[in-house]
Amino acid sequence: MNLRKRTRAASAEVHTSAMNDIMFFLLLFFLIASTVTNPNVIKLMLPKSSSGQSVSKKTITVSITKDLKYYVDKKEIAVGDLNNTLLGYKSLATELTIVLYVDKTVAIQDVVQVMDVAQKLNIKLVLATEPKG
Repeated sequence: MNLRKRTRAASAEVHTSAMNDIMFFLLLFFLIASTVTNPNVIKLMLPKSSSGQSVSKKTITVSITKDLKYYVDKKEIAVGDLNNTLLGYKSLATELTIVLYVDKTVAIQDVVQVMDVAQKLNIKLVLATEPKG
C-alpha cells in the first residue's frame, strides 16, 4: 500500500495581462481617432435614428442649414440652381448617391424638394442621421 501523497500534475496557466494592455491601447486609439475625424464641416443638428446607412463609393453631400441655405459639397448654391448643379454631378459619375444632411428644425417640405430633384435625375438619396445615445 502506497500512503505517500501523489504529486499533482502541473497546472496550465495562461497569462493575459499583456493582451489586456494591447486591447486597452487599441480601444483608446480608436476613441481618440473617432473624436478627431469629422467629415461634416457645416454644423447641423441631425435627427436621430436607430438604423444604419450604407453609402456607395461616389457620393456628394447636400446640406440644408436651419437658415435654409443649401450647400452642395460645401459650396453654397441657390435653391433654383439645385437641379442644374446635381445634373452636372450626374454627368461626371454613373452611379451617384446624395447624402442629405438636414438640420432637424428644417421643414419637411424643403427636404422633399431635394428628394424630388434627386428622383427626377434618378439619383439615389440617403438621409444622414446621428446615432441615438
